[in-house]
Amino acid sequence: MIRVGVVDDQTLVRQGIRSLLSLADDVEVVAEAEDGDGALALVEEHGPDVLLLDLRMPRRDGIATLHTLTERDLDVPVLVLTTFDDDELVLQALRAGARGYLLKDVTLDQLVGAVRTLANGGTLIEPAITDRLIRAVRASHPDDGEGDGFGTSVGPDPELTDRELEVLRLIASGYANREIAAALHLAEGTVKNHVSNVLLKLGVRDRTRAVLRALHLGILGGNGPSVLGR
Repeated sequence: MIRVGVVDDQTLVRQGIRSLLSLADDVEVVAEAEDGDGALALVEEHGPDVLLLDLRMPRRDGIATLHTLTERDLDVPVLVLTTFDDDELVLQALRAGARGYLLKDVTLDQLVGAVRTLANGGTLIEPAITDRLIRAVRASHPDDGEGDGFGTSVGPDPELTDRELEVLRLIASGYANREIAAALHLAEGTVKNHVSNVLLKLGVRDRTRAVLRALHLGILGGNGPSVLGR
């Protein structure tokens, strides 16, 4: 059973998410919170497998909550819930450690699929606003060789091998290491090595930043496959 925490300042939204997730046999909402302070208490008390987090909340907002989770070493996969108008906030959230994002008009299949993906160690990048995020990244950090806010400075061509590119594309589609291993007929340990090499070459610390960095460099197109369509 995947244990989920839901954080949103709107009671109706929280109730709607709980109702949707209750339809999935393998997902359970274990707790709710209405702001960032409540989110931190929720994670410490219940230790959910996935945290659904709104960005715009009173008192401690979503970005501040993500930073505090990192500071307190509270390692929980965070799925941000946002709207089309939140491009810059989404970028800030991903830089702060969120593992993915969804729009608030999400369907049941999309929401449950996203929760399962993060619970299995995957990363979620939704194609519906990927192009807008790429433009926002490039507008904020032009290709000047000085880095893009997702990691250390690297050159325009990180020279990924064909196998590393395959692994990177599967990461962008939300696959966890075990699923990548099955898809490419490799040992899971070999996949872990490839992932480590990809992160090193892209100069980033985690899988989400790797995908955004690759999008920024043009290694991945904005119209690639999505875990939500699997």
